[in-house]
Amino acid sequence: MRRMLLTATAAIALLGAGALVLAQAQPQHGPGRGMPMMQGQGMPQAMPMMQGDGHAGHAAAPTPANASPATRAFIAANEKMHRDMAISFSGNADRDFVAGMIPHHQGAIDMARIALEYGSDPEVRTIAEAVIREQEREIAQMRAILARLPAR
Repeated sequence: MRRMLLTATAAIALLGAGALVLAQAQPQHGPGRGMPMMQGQGMPQAMPMMQGDGHAGHAAAPTPANASPATRAFIAANEKMHRDMAISFSGNADRDFVAGMIPHHQGAIDMARIALEYGSDPEVRTIAEAVIREQEREIAQMRAILARLPAR
């Protein structure tokens, strides 16, 4: 069980790191300069979000009218996580990694809480509880790292 949890946590971290790498690899705007993204401004048009059908678009697909409360909660948590991951990159890989991973981990915590609220499978509940515990610990560690790393 612990091995599965560690594997799942590593996979989530790799996906988040991959998203940050893709975001940095987007075409530059203006004469030789990047267009920084500001916290909470969402994704720039150069990096569209995926729509519900898996095709690129400029915004997330609308929530279906017949979506369950759990689905609505998951969609809201996912949208918030992606908005919050739209950080301003500093050029310091260490700082940018942890700055992007904090909202990613918070998104995992939010989704785990939704699973606990609406789910009933004992194994899923155990994983959700472990995700909350470990991601909260890692967020605290990453905030401490941000506090000691220079902003630029």
